[in-house]
Amino acid sequence: MSLNTRFLGLATALILCAGGASWWAYQTLSQSIIERWGRQVTEIQVRYDSARLLSSLEREIGLAKQLARTPVLKQWALEPDNSDLKTQAIRELENFRAGFGAKSYFIALTENRHYYFNNAQNDYADDQFRYILDPASGDDAWFFQLVEEGRDFHLNVNPDTQLGVTKLWIDVLVRSEAGEVVAMVGTGLNLDAFLQDIVDIGQEGITTLFADYNGAIQLYRDRNYIDFASIIKPEGQKKTVDLLFEHSQDKQKMLGMLALLKKRGDAPGSVESGFVVIDGKKHLVGVAYLPSIGWFEITLLDLSVLVPKSYFWPLGLVFLATLIVTLTVFHWVIRSRVLKPVVSLEAAVHRVREGNYDLPYLPKPDNEIGRLADHFEKMTDRVRRNTEELEARVEHRTEQLHRQARTDPLTDLKNRRGLDDILNEMIVRAEREQVNFGILWIDVDHFKSINDEHGHQFGDEILRRVALWLRASIRPYDQVGRWGGDEFVVVMGPCEHAVVMQAAERIRAMVAEESVRTGTPLTLSVGAHWGLPGESIDTLLHHADIALYRAKGNGRNKVVID
Repeated sequence: MSLNTRFLGLATALILCAGGASWWAYQTLSQSIIERWGRQVTEIQVRYDSARLLSSLEREIGLAKQLARTPVLKQWALEPDNSDLKTQAIRELENFRAGFGAKSYFIALTENRHYYFNNAQNDYADDQFRYILDPASGDDAWFFQLVEEGRDFHLNVNPDTQLGVTKLWIDVLVRSEAGEVVAMVGTGLNLDAFLQDIVDIGQEGITTLFADYNGAIQLYRDRNYIDFASIIKPEGQKKTVDLLFEHSQDKQKMLGMLALLKKRGDAPGSVESGFVVIDGKKHLVGVAYLPSIGWFEITLLDLSVLVPKSYFWPLGLVFLATLIVTLTVFHWVIRSRVLKPVVSLEAAVHRVREGNYDLPYLPKPDNEIGRLADHFEKMTDRVRRNTEELEARVEHRTEQLHRQARTDPLTDLKNRRGLDDILNEMIVRAEREQVNFGILWIDVDHFKSINDEHGHQFGDEILRRVALWLRASIRPYDQVGRWGGDEFVVVMGPCEHAVVMQAAERIRAMVAEESVRTGTPLTLSVGAHWGLPGESIDTLLHHADIALYRAKGNGRNKVVID
């Protein structure tokens, strides 16, 4: 056998050995990069989803706790038969209703077990009492269970069969000065809307869910997995997170992560992660405990969707190519074309893990590692854009809801809530500048007859016309809104007493004149009030309402100032 053949044989053997080692290194390195990147993205996604949930709930929870500390509610709960206390308490509850995001509240008294409720449509404005809680009824067991446990605060997803609604309920105990539980108050958030806004984000490869302290699923895009009324179910009958997994080792891994986070308690920013198999595909699961609400946030990432392994296939070729050249070239190539880009990529992964998407310059040699760096940059940019889009979408949706909540859809005027904001601003300004201002409460005369005679569509058109005439007849810095039905309110800026009367008379006369021109004659009754610094909203509206009542009593089509 010639020396050349031996060298060729040895070179072949070395290449084969090095190729095998290179292939093993490629598999290990690419899998390590995917897993390390995936863990960082998982932590980022978990913290982001947790922040989105808490931002939606913490305000509602804080408002419910503030309501539970209201003195008049405590007094009424101790004396539920006192009609004066009941009237004051209901008024206070209705004031808080406007502040809750879902515009609803409930209160259940322990003394007589009476349950009161009102919703966003104000369907029970004059009769908030709904039913009496029955300790023998399974539907009411949640109340007695929470009172018995003495948990000052609790979240649960539960259907109310008597009210016919399923909501995410915020329950807060009301305690007397002696520490005795005298009532329970709270609010309910619309479950479908909450799932759509918080859980079902529509991002491919990412699944988010929330579970309570015992692992029972509370929020998930598939309602069949939600464990409704968890508080009254015994252990073993709850729909817990381990139901999502096929293999027993994955179930134990998930339960172990929950137990570890429970043990850590209130440790801030603690996230546990690991790999599991769902529907035959490998997923990376991240879990965080939210101590402020006692829930777990769980995020599942399908890495085959987010980081396809095909991105890494060409990586091994660079190792085989370098074996053909001399040891010096081999050393130089490995150092300049493999090690340095990988180190830079690792540093970039670390920055992304810390939440910094502004990557430093990544060397991109003309090989698989360079393409890998390019893929990583593109993936990082995609994650950043997705995050920015989600945040922008949430911000845009919040602005829309804020605007819609304060605008009357029929007339495009401010609605009752918007008028409350305007009145509050004017009250603050009047107090600060010590000026007077005007309130006009306007009612369309005989509007019910118009509706009965011509139909509601015609009545709606009349209201839109009145809205246009009112806009045209007020000063540029005055504000007009629809209080409800055929009632409108004008908030006038700082002015004298005579200006209020002139403005009210001008509005009344203009509407009467313009309505005749359009062939639908109608008149207005106007109750006016010249507001003084220091007067509350209730006082202002009370005076304007009295004046309106007098204007109607004087034959309508009148202006009366109180």
